[in-house]
Amino acid sequence: MITLRRTLALAALVLMAALPARAFETRATAAWVYDMTTGTVLLDKNADTPLPPASMSKLMTINMLFEALRDGRVSPDTTFSVSSRAKAMGGSTMFLNETDRPTVSDLIRGMIINSGNDACVVVAEGLAGSEEKFAEEMTKRAQALGMTNSTFKNASGWPAEGHRMSMRDLGILSKRLITEFPEYYPIFAETNFNFMDRAPANANNRNPLLRISASDWQADGLKTGHTSEAGYGLAGSAVMGNRRVIFVITGLNSDAARAEESEAIVNWAFRQFTEKTIVKAGTRVTDAPVWMGAVETVGLVPAEDLRLLVPAQVQDKVTAEVIFTGPIQAPITAGQQLAELIVHVPDLPDARIPLVAETDVAAGGFTKRLSTAAERLMQRYLSGTGDAAPAS
Repeated sequence: MITLRRTLALAALVLMAALPARAFETRATAAWVYDMTTGTVLLDKNADTPLPPASMSKLMTINMLFEALRDGRVSPDTTFSVSSRAKAMGGSTMFLNETDRPTVSDLIRGMIINSGNDACVVVAEGLAGSEEKFAEEMTKRAQALGMTNSTFKNASGWPAEGHRMSMRDLGILSKRLITEFPEYYPIFAETNFNFMDRAPANANNRNPLLRISASDWQADGLKTGHTSEAGYGLAGSAVMGNRRVIFVITGLNSDAARAEESEAIVNWAFRQFTEKTIVKAGTRVTDAPVWMGAVETVGLVPAEDLRLLVPAQVQDKVTAEVIFTGPIQAPITAGQQLAELIVHVPDLPDARIPLVAETDVAAGGFTKRLSTAAERLMQRYLSGTGDAAPAS
């Protein structure tokens, strides 16, 4: 048995061939852009480098609170106390006092819309007893979720030695908030929250994309961040039709640059790429040779549609190949996984999809076995190289 690689004619697959998309030259020091609908990474610039995340790390505090809601440890109406430490937090706040008893619902909006550092400390102390303990729990939870380049020293993203996240980790976290907590995710699109009318100057959501009225896409999250060390960043998401794009950028030098870069990335991600059905389920891609079967070959088909993003400009640049180990020993059952189809789209990750047997193939009878044995003996006699095929 040998592993075979078979390059396919694109016409046989009815592939949409494409010219490589023009790479997006982002001004961000690090960036990660992800098409959530197809699971395609569109841009990766220093995406695995741990960097100061500023207030974007509040997304992890929000995730921890959402998990507490889901587990029943708190409810939206649960109230938390405000410590003097929380009240003393500088930077962006929701202007809490020690006499306040904000609800979980208040604190969620205070963290998302006001970017409240005081709200984050209240949540940390309310869930874990102390912010230090909560930061340890955040780090452990992040590691369990596959966010391997994240270490937390506090709940708010306040500058601290060793407080780091990568842009990919922030993207993983953004995806989780969207998919795991659909009942709470719409809060990220809310534009105003003014706790007890104390902070009209800090009541507006800083996400610049929420203020854009694009004709064909709509932003609905997630979180800005800014410190002098980190620069200006944004973990954002937008939808157009049935597509959703998540992106994370950091290191911009101004609020205006962050707004411009964010809008440009969303426009590029939606308008440079289109989603196409490359191969439909059940379409025969190629045949594989069968060993000791009632027939000589078996068709290889995908069990489900293969949909990919391809750049909008079309030329003959997409290639595909099938990899399988053959000849394939009979009997074979329809639907049995036998091979892998790999589609190469320039400047994008390879797409891989399993191929399965199109039909059942029964083992050959006595006559087939006899003829195969005779062929094998003849091959050995003519080549003098030993077995030319696997033993029956």
